Amino acid sequence: MGDAAEEYAGAPKRDVAQSWQDFAPKMAEWRASVSMDRFKELRKMYNDAGVTIYAWKPNALGAKNTDAEIDYAFNAGKALGCTHVTVELPDEAQTKRLGDLAAKHKMVVGYHAHTQATPTLWDTALSQSKYNGINLDIGHYASGTSSSPVPFIEKYHDRITSMHIKDRKFHDGPNAPWGEGDTPIKEVLQLMKKNKYKFPATIELEYKIPDGSDAVAEVKKCRAYAAAALA
Repeated sequence: MGDAAEEYAGAPKRDVAQSWQDFAPKMAEWRASVSMDRFKELRKMYNDAGVTIYAWKPNALGAKNTDAEIDYAFNAGKALGCTHVTVELPDEAQTKRLGDLAAKHKMVVGYHAHTQATPTLWDTALSQSKYNGINLDIGHYASGTSSSPVPFIEKYHDRITSMHIKDRKFHDGPNAPWGEGDTPIKEVLQLMKKNKYKFPATIELEYKIPDGSDAVAEVKKCRAYAAAALA
């Protein structure tokens, strides 16, 4: 996430009483001039711990952000070792703008969606630039469409930059422990294995943590579920 990386890199802090409108120019100025050294340090810290950062989601890719801020988002992503940046899917004018700037940097933008996802939601963005891609959340997709994301993945696999894995119920239903919702996690993972898809698929823990457990324990359960699905 953008906030953590920017804090590490020394981003200015917003005063509690300061409006975002007043603070935004200061943040834009920092982003346009900051050295990438601290982002490289952060990458090394993660890499030394055995973790690869494949993407980041900075708050610098919006319609109100300057082109210099968007350039910064791509440059910082490269310094972190990312293959792409991610952002919530904006309107068509902004996906065109981001796609054009992404082409300059030769780095993909993965657009994220929640339960508004449909089989054609990303079509316009994908047609605007080969550097526009999909950051797919299979739980949100299944819940929003009340259908399996497998056909969507088969059709758009070459435009998917990364994927979030979670289990949700159909009909805009809640998050559930893996295997208790309607999201076909096993089928998706088996599809990825069978077809040798290269995009990363990441555990996203969003269901209610049971009493007596914690996030680390629940992520281990999710990982075990995924490993069993791929066995």
